[in-house]
Formats: sequence, C-alpha cells, structure tokens
Amino acid sequence: MTMAEASGAGVVEVGELRTASGAGSSLHEEILQGLRRYLVEGGLPDGARIPERLLCQTMGVSRTPLREALKVLAAEGLVELLPNRGARVRAFGEKDIRELFEVMGGLEALAGRLACEHITDEEIAAVEKLHYDMYASYMRRDLPAYFALNQKIHQAIVAAARNAVLTATYTNFSSRLQRVRYNANRENHKDRWGEAMREHEQILDALQRRAGLELSDILFRHLQNKRAAALRYLSDHPSETDPMKG
Repeated sequence: MTMAEASGAGVVEVGELRTASGAGSSLHEEILQGLRRYLVEGGLPDGARIPERLLCQTMGVSRTPLREALKVLAAEGLVELLPNRGARVRAFGEKDIRELFEVMGGLEALAGRLACEHITDEEIAAVEKLHYDMYASYMRRDLPAYFALNQKIHQAIVAAARNAVLTATYTNFSSRLQRVRYNANRENHKDRWGEAMREHEQILDALQRRAGLELSDILFRHLQNKRAAALRYLSDHPSETDPMKG
C-alpha cells in the first residue's frame, strides 16, 4: 500500500520513507530525518492526518519513537499535535505565508550584510562548492537534492553572520517554512525554479565580492520572489483537508 492510498491524496510512496542506518546515527535521528524529509517533500497533503500505524509498519518501529519524532516536528512547525487524536500536517494559509516570508526576508537580508563583514575565504569556497553542486542538481531536475543544498547555502550565510541571536531566530522560522519553500520550487510560473537558480548566482557573486548591501538587497528580493511563488502554489493546490475540522 502506498501513502497515497492511505491518505487519499499523497504523493510519495511509503517505501521512500525508509532511512539507511549510518555510522553514529541513532534510531531517533533516523526516524526524525526520514519523516521530516517525507513531509517536506509532500508525502502527505496539507492538513492530512499522519497515519501512525502505517508509518510504524513501514519503518519497523514502535509508536513511542515515532511519536517522539512527531513532537520534534511539531516544535519545528511542520505538524500539529491533536489532543488524543494523533497529528496532522500543518497547513499554512495565505496570511501565514505572507507574514513568515516578510520576517525571513528581513533576517536573511541582515545575515547577508553581516556575513560579508565576517566570512572567511574558506567559508566562501565552501558556499561556492555547494552552489555548483546545487546547479548540477538543478540540471538533473533533482528537486530533493537541489533543495537540501539550497538550504545549506542559506544556513552557511546565516552562520557566517556570527550572530547567535540571528541564527537562533532564523532557525526557528526556517524550520516552519521548509515545506512551503520546497513547494515554491514546484511552481511553474515563468520557470520559478530557473529564476531561483539565477538569483543564487547573484547571491554567490555578491558574497565573493563581500558586497554586503548588495547581497542584503538580493536576498530580500529572493525571499519575496519565493513568497510570491509559494502563494501561487497555494492558490493552485488548496488544502484538501479543512484545518478547522477534527
């Protein structure tokens, strides 16, 4: 059975939820990473109940570690816990998306300016490698790999700002928007994905030149364009589950 059959409208098959055991990785971390990736990449529609029994069977785990992972994802803003009724995928409305991206745009703009003041040559080289790896994923049309590298680039710029308060605030908001940002790359208006790739070329160029104010402006526009794409995607793919219903 696929998750689509279980939920009525899923996208990814249950088998894709499995995670490979890695050296030093705990069961909790494997479940958390696999479930987070599954939800971010659209394994279930917005507002859908999370089928715990099916997930436990698929991953070969008990309810306890699965529910612990769901608590973490609820803290990140990806799911909502329902008292005595399990959990569901969090659905963001138009107002949520507008407000969250407004804050994220401001945070990334500040991070870009500060990063240009503090970033090292080695850190720029690391961002450059991530950029070209991301471009290769874009050329393959490998959205999951592209998105993972994209997030690492944004996180690297924030880390280079050398501001612990900014990093903590950014992490909090970024986790809530993971699924929304992923879906925005699926929006086909004037090839938004290609546009985002070109914006990242500008980001890299400004970072290499340590042009703080220019990078700040580019990042802010980048987030506003991402917001527009996310809103278009929301309009074209309204939640199939009424978030007001239990």
